[in-house]
This record gives sequence, structure tokens and C-alpha cells, in this order.
Amino acid sequence: MTERVCLVHYHEIGLKGKNRATFENRLIANLTHALRGTSASRVCRISGHLLVESDDGFASQKMAHAISRVPGVARVSLAYRCALDEDEYCGAAVRALGEAPEPWQTFKVHARRSSTDYPLHTLELNRLVGGVLCGAFPQKRVLMHGPDMTVVVHVVQGSVYVYVDSGPGVGGLPVGSAGKVVSLFSSGFDSPVATWMVGRRGAVCVPIHFSGRPVTSDQSEWLCQDIINALAPSGIVGRLYVVPFGEHQRQISLDVPQGLRVLMYRRVMFSVAERIAKVEDAKALVTGESLGQVASQTLENISVVNECVSLPVLRPLIGSDKQEIMRRAEDLGTYEISSLDAPDCCTLFMPRRPETHARIEQILEAWELFDHDSMIEQLVDQIEYVDFEQCKPYKPPKCLRARHKELAPAEWQR
Repeated sequence: MTERVCLVHYHEIGLKGKNRATFENRLIANLTHALRGTSASRVCRISGHLLVESDDGFASQKMAHAISRVPGVARVSLAYRCALDEDEYCGAAVRALGEAPEPWQTFKVHARRSSTDYPLHTLELNRLVGGVLCGAFPQKRVLMHGPDMTVVVHVVQGSVYVYVDSGPGVGGLPVGSAGKVVSLFSSGFDSPVATWMVGRRGAVCVPIHFSGRPVTSDQSEWLCQDIINALAPSGIVGRLYVVPFGEHQRQISLDVPQGLRVLMYRRVMFSVAERIAKVEDAKALVTGESLGQVASQTLENISVVNECVSLPVLRPLIGSDKQEIMRRAEDLGTYEISSLDAPDCCTLFMPRRPETHARIEQILEAWELFDHDSMIEQLVDQIEYVDFEQCKPYKPPKCLRARHKELAPAEWQR
């Protein structure tokens, strides 16, 4: 009996050699988690693909769209699964081509065989199915190069999968296959896109948001949660940490030369994020910085901020301009949220003339003008968090509201 299923295609996973099964199993687990609440009944592996079945035997466009947003998925095809019966799979081909959106005038058949001992070869399948389609659609014509529609007939493991409708996925690698990162996260355009890009490469992302509270409202914190919920189909975020930073920024602004304030803010943020990363066993920090976009993102200023942490700092947007970033935010569904005006720590106590080419000597001198160790300690103690259910691979630390010696500098642990 013919049923409609989602055939999931991947790309990079197929190049993983002996580790391929590990990546496939991770993707199966992520898809199963992402499809909770839908009619999906089972996700399994067949030769070179994953297969998603539905309860009613008729997979929907909505299910295919949900699958396409999961990292690791290169393409999704709504396919008819048939027995090795000529009448059945030829009938499915007629049905699939008949459902193709108009207008179209040309088509071809592309047959494939893998992991099967079916006696008909690909050229024979092309002729057989093509002849049936020509009879069913006499007003259309066959075009072997650049047709409007391609009917794929894939014989694999005792079944025939027939499809025309095939949509792109986000690609990348399954979340959970590349470790964990802590992302410096705001309600603006850049950091959510940067977080998603690293998550798309297989990393579990743990955002940390520095709020201007209590000097500003907590609106940016709510927007950050809305953004994370918008990213939920990708399943990249397990927990959001929130750090009330406003009063500490005020203190820095009183103690540090005006032009260096922003760099001191960022050094403190990086230091707190690194503490969280150590507790979370994360291997890197992530920021949404783009080279030269603002004063703190010149090469010199990036360098003097990096100096205060030992973990690698990933900057996936470093070569992107604002228009590219905003287009990606539209694709991800975060653009409208990020467009809302919300005061946060980035807008507090900004200098009139920020330093654009800081030297490490002047930065280290300014760093000693306030008790940064005590400030970092206080910020760590004030950390709050919100958990999300979207990320299957995320395993939270047992506790973070209590004091953790892992959050203290190494010299304090001796």
C-alpha cells in the first residue's frame, strides 16, 4: 500500500566514514525531539537517508518544513513509498507529478537503485515510468537537461520511493555533535544569528545575556527569550543565563577613562562568560562581532578584550556586513523581535569618543582602576537562568544558584 513519508537527505554526514553512524544517530534523536507534537510516528535510517513516517501514513508539508529547519538536514522530500510493483510505483509517479505546482511544461524521470537486488536497472526504470507519465500528461514534454520538474524513482531496501517535491534544509551538522559553546547574547540582530550559525555546525549553545537591570528595565531579557523561542525549530539552545549588569557598568564608568569604558565592560562580560563556560564544560565563547562595525570591533580592540580569557572566541560574523546579517535574521524569524527597541547594557553609560585603537598597556592600566575580581565574583553570584526544552543534547550542570568553586579564578582554588 502506498503511503507518503518524508525522505531526509544529508550531505556532510555522508562524508564521515567510520563515525557516520554516530552523526546519523544524533540527527535521528534531534529529529525525533523536534517532531514532538506532530503526526510523526518514527524516524529511522535507510541506505544513505533518514526516513520519517507519520501516524496517518500521509506526511504533510508542515512536517517537512519542521524537518528542514533541523541542522544536519540538507534536503527533505515528500515521497510516496511503494512496494516493488510496477503498477504501484508508476501510479505514485503520476500522483506525485500531478501534485507539482503549476505552471510547468517539461519533466524527466531520474531513477536510482541502492542496496537492492531489484532486476530492473535505472535506464529501464526511466523508460517504464517515463512512458506512463507521457501517457498521463500528454500536454507536457520530456526534457533531459534543465526540466521544470524531475520525478525521482529511488529503489532501496525492498521499497520504491517516488517524489517530485524536494525542499532545501539548513545543512550543517546535528546539534550535539560538536561540543558546547557559551554565546554572548543580546536582543539585537547580530548575536542571535552568530549563535545559530555555530549551532548549525553541531554545537550546543548556551547564551548568556548581560542585562542593564536594575538601571534599565528587563525588556531585553524577555526579547532574548522570544528570540530563543523563534530559534526553537533548530534545537540549538538549552539554557539562557541572565546577568544584571547595570550597577556594575555605572561603577566602571566612574572609575575608568571615558574612552575605555566599553572595552572594560566587554572584558568583564568575557570573564563572566568564561566562568560559566567552565561550569558548563563548554569549549569556546561565541560573539556576534563584525570587523569594524562599531568602535569595540576593530582588530586592536578585539585583541585587548580577548586577552582576559583563555578560551577560544568564535566570531562567525566577522566578515559579514549588517545587511547580510539582517537578511539572515529574516530567514531565521528573529528579525521582527530584534527590531524592537529595548534598552540593555549596550546602551548604558556610552562614551562620547570611544577608543578605537587601544593598546594593551593602557587597557591593563585601566583594568586595575577598579576591583574587577570582586565585580566578576558578584556578577557570578547574581546569575539567573531560564531553561528551554528545544535542545535534546543539552545536559545542564547540577546546580548554578549555589556557589561553585569552578566559577572562581584558578588561583582562588588553591
